[in-house]
Amino acid sequence: MRKYVDLIHKTFDFPTPDFEVNQEGLRFYDIPLMEIIRKFGTPFKLTYLPKISDSIQRAKRMFQESMHKYGYQGDYRYCYCTKSSHFEFVLTEALKNDIHLETSSSYDIPIIRKLHEQGKINQDILIVCNGYKRDLYRQYIVDLLNDGFRNCVPVLDNLEELPYYEQQVHNPFDIGIRVASDETPRFELYTSRLGIRYSDIVDYYQAHLQKNSRVRLKVLHIFVNQGIDDSAYYWSELNRFVEMYCELKKVCPDLDTIDIGGGFPVKNSLWFTYEYEYIVDQIIENIQSVCQENNTPTPHILTEFGNYTVGESGATIYSVLGQKQQNDKELWYMIDGSFITQLPDIWGLNRKFIMLPINHWEEPYQKINLGGLTCDSMDYYNTEAHRNELFLPKIPANEPLYIGFFNTGAYQEAIGGYGGIQHCLIPAPQHIVVDRTEEGNFSCQLFASEQTSESMLQVLGYD
Repeated sequence: MRKYVDLIHKTFDFPTPDFEVNQEGLRFYDIPLMEIIRKFGTPFKLTYLPKISDSIQRAKRMFQESMHKYGYQGDYRYCYCTKSSHFEFVLTEALKNDIHLETSSSYDIPIIRKLHEQGKINQDILIVCNGYKRDLYRQYIVDLLNDGFRNCVPVLDNLEELPYYEQQVHNPFDIGIRVASDETPRFELYTSRLGIRYSDIVDYYQAHLQKNSRVRLKVLHIFVNQGIDDSAYYWSELNRFVEMYCELKKVCPDLDTIDIGGGFPVKNSLWFTYEYEYIVDQIIENIQSVCQENNTPTPHILTEFGNYTVGESGATIYSVLGQKQQNDKELWYMIDGSFITQLPDIWGLNRKFIMLPINHWEEPYQKINLGGLTCDSMDYYNTEAHRNELFLPKIPANEPLYIGFFNTGAYQEAIGGYGGIQHCLIPAPQHIVVDRTEEGNFSCQLFASEQTSESMLQVLGYD
């Protein structure tokens, strides 16, 4: 019978830059996963810090090369969306790369304060404050501006937001405006609930900002929910947005920056293909072309990359606890965790991640379904991207099968929760941070142990 390793080699171009297999099992960015499993057990989440810097530097390099190629007159700045992963070690690694930050809620601002206290940022850093803002968020923004964070830019999400800043901020300050984009044609709604309508923006500027000596409109922001992709919808939205910039620039000379929200995708399959360099070239070429047609100076460009920054740095590793043959066709491998609580994008957004076994690649394979530990009928995973069937090695009697979901570094903790109380009281797994030493060796640090019953009892009021 054919081995699992034969199936992979026949089906995919394998090994890849991120995955390879040797006698010890699967390696992820050359990380010896079986060694970590033997040391810490499962389940655990893993963050590989160097991949964060690699992703940032790649994007910066692509934009700089494309701007040089087309003679683009404008600067590029990379913003990290903190909502993708708020962990201190993620921000610390990202900030090594001369980036800026984007916030989306009030409690992002204490993180900014803490980073400043630690000397990891200074007051010159650009802080793009997005979102529909409650009172506390607006007050925190005001406090930053009054305390000397002169590049903190509140991005107006509605027509009533500005007066609060005008009343509370002591010195002149800059703002942005978010444009309400049209949603993808497949979406249930036509226009995004966030941002200000195209038809209102020029009139709003002329009525409230044109003669306002204390407030400068510097940034025009758009967010395309499906991210940057090579589709007629995306290029139409981008060009329409740049047309808006050109129209507004004619009456607003201070406006000099566009913020392209919605980022690059990350690999969700070993079949994944995405021509990053081509897409960046098209972005630069489209912006420059629209500006030339309108005789308008090209703007500086901000991108807000969250998932792209941290997604491919993460993995989630499980043991297969046992198998269950529930009928003639459905064989289940039961994992020691839950998809609903630990990888919520799987059931909430029907998203797929790269899934591979860690060991037993030399064993025969069989078609299976993966089941989580909660009682919910949706706590399962039964397909790889582009396939209707999922195959894994058969489980020998002498050693458990370990499996990994890869490129899970963004949003999963933010959506599923970190600690606290989750479905069926499934505990949050261990979290392990992996880095490289100056000599190139790996270092592993246990950031958080598996959640305890005592911590749950305390949250629930029993202690």
